[in-house]
Amino acid sequence: MTQPTTARREQLKPPVSQIGVVGWLNANLFNSWYNTAFTIVIAAVLFWLIPPLFRWTFIDSLWFSSSEACRDIDGACWSFIPNNIRFIFFGFFPEGQAWRPALAMFLLLALVIYSKERTRWKKSLGWIWAASLIVMGTLMYGGIFGMPVVETSQWSGLPLTLMLSFFGMVAAYPLGVMLALGRRSKMPAIKTLCVVYIEMIRGVPLISLLFMSSIMFPLFLPEGVTIDKVLRAQIAIILFTAAYIAEVVRGGLQAMPRGQYEAADSLGLTYNQTMRLIILPQALKIVIPPTVGILLSAFKDTSLVVIIALYDVLKTTKVALSNPKWTGYSTEGYIFLALLYFIFCYAMSSYSRRLEKEFDTGH
Repeated sequence: MTQPTTARREQLKPPVSQIGVVGWLNANLFNSWYNTAFTIVIAAVLFWLIPPLFRWTFIDSLWFSSSEACRDIDGACWSFIPNNIRFIFFGFFPEGQAWRPALAMFLLLALVIYSKERTRWKKSLGWIWAASLIVMGTLMYGGIFGMPVVETSQWSGLPLTLMLSFFGMVAAYPLGVMLALGRRSKMPAIKTLCVVYIEMIRGVPLISLLFMSSIMFPLFLPEGVTIDKVLRAQIAIILFTAAYIAEVVRGGLQAMPRGQYEAADSLGLTYNQTMRLIILPQALKIVIPPTVGILLSAFKDTSLVVIIALYDVLKTTKVALSNPKWTGYSTEGYIFLALLYFIFCYAMSSYSRRLEKEFDTGH
């Protein structure tokens, strides 16, 4: 009698209410009276919002039509995007030359994707980047191989956004690390200089730096000497972002136990060797999340260059919406723009999470 009873007991399964989808719902959404009430309220709100939103987005919408056809519908006019996609992406780049910034953007994104693998971080990769930057600059500016010259005042749209954000982040990160090390220096002059710089830059908004770079800085230049406006905006973004990165990196440096420095001293390592081989690799690893947060903010803050009359992808979208033919379709334009920003930001966030897992040592 014991064996059949044991076999029968082993064949018994948990109640349906505790496993599968039903079990998950009971454990997470209906495990108490207030969670049940909250779940019901949220479900009612979603039931009220989602059907009309779905109908507006997909059922009653137009995707490839004229602006006149959109006047007769109640849904979204996504036709605004394909009809203005060239100007949104490339702005005032000359007609018939859009392939140049498109190819430059493709080359930049391809290099970024290729460089994601740490196994490819070799000296040869640096040479590839150097050659590619020359090619990208040649494509954007022209002047050779029959390509007409395109002044930087005509660089606009998505290429300008990617250029300001990418090169701003790449240049700001090492500068921020040096500022963080300088602020913790034992040399009073260097420490004071770094403290003043960081606190002064963090105490003013980015818009003020952009105004200074565009309006005030040229006043201090000798007569006849000018610096490109795009370059001035790029420098302002680099200086602003570096100050915030410096404070994040300083927090990582302060988190290092004193024993790490003592171990380096016992090995006879110099200050540069200690920082390069022991301290910085650990400090930069633990500050990846806040650092990426600052870089994401820097990517989105490039939209502020519209203040100094630079036409990034946000401004080109606004200009396209100002066309009388497409007046009234700003919702569709800004949704498309939000999706574009989300794709780039999510890609950076995903890569940062991957780096965290790769660098995780379990302690």
